[in-house]
Amino acid sequence: MIPNTERQGLSGARNTGVAAARGRIVAFLDDDAAAADDWLSWLVQPFADPDVAAVGGRADPVWPHAHAPRILPPELFWIVGCSYLGLPTTRSDVRNVIGCSMAFRRETLINLGGFNVDTGRVGRVPLGCEETELCIKVHQADASARVVYEPRAVVRHRVSTDRTGWSYLIRRSFFEGISKAVLSRHLGSSDALASETSYTIRVLPRGIVRELGSVGRGGASRAAAIVLSLMAAGTGYLRGTLGHHSGTVLAPTPARPAPSALVVGTPSAVTPSSPEASVIRSREAAR
Repeated sequence: MIPNTERQGLSGARNTGVAAARGRIVAFLDDDAAAADDWLSWLVQPFADPDVAAVGGRADPVWPHAHAPRILPPELFWIVGCSYLGLPTTRSDVRNVIGCSMAFRRETLINLGGFNVDTGRVGRVPLGCEETELCIKVHQADASARVVYEPRAVVRHRVSTDRTGWSYLIRRSFFEGISKAVLSRHLGSSDALASETSYTIRVLPRGIVRELGSVGRGGASRAAAIVLSLMAAGTGYLRGTLGHHSGTVLAPTPARPAPSALVVGTPSAVTPSSPEASVIRSREAAR
């Protein structure tokens, strides 16, 4: 157990873990995610390519009532921190990884200054995109650097009941829009919104059409969820953009570290050919 020595929040907690880690690869696992036995082995395999700077795994949801909420289509599973319909189904290069199941070269994390403590979740404020920001910085710093999605590196991510209703869907989407406005300001909208543009044009319309074809089985609610999520994210993006220009504070950011902790795994050689990896599991108290 290592106390968070940086600003309260998930980014600060992860940075504390990176400073303590000794493996050449640093893997991250949330405290509400359970890794498959071969998760780490699959996660580090792509690092055999020296151009690979980061790898993300698949996060399957564990719902509180066995099945996905009636209102949530698979295109929106990102809202609860899980892999969603639209991601690749085989190992592929991507823009960014999902935070609950990811790994970076430690050298990359150090060189880029770690996770930005001004972004990311703090307590119950569902801001995000700290791993997205870091992955974009990876690409911007080195055009040959690769970020890889490996869907065979699987974790089961527990979803709490409070994240399965309309209120959280709209709130999370709104703050996603704010987060993307912040990224656009810092990194440029072309990089910050490239994946979102493709997702909105290519993935979401198909989901709406599919769900409208199953109205009797809750499809109307799921189609409405896609539309409402998109509207909330757009409103959040506008709010984030206008808030910056007006000097409005969009979300509270604690100025001092608060008691929180991490669990850092002992560096271990996963396979004879793989680099040593340290596993960092962030606790909810660190957020």
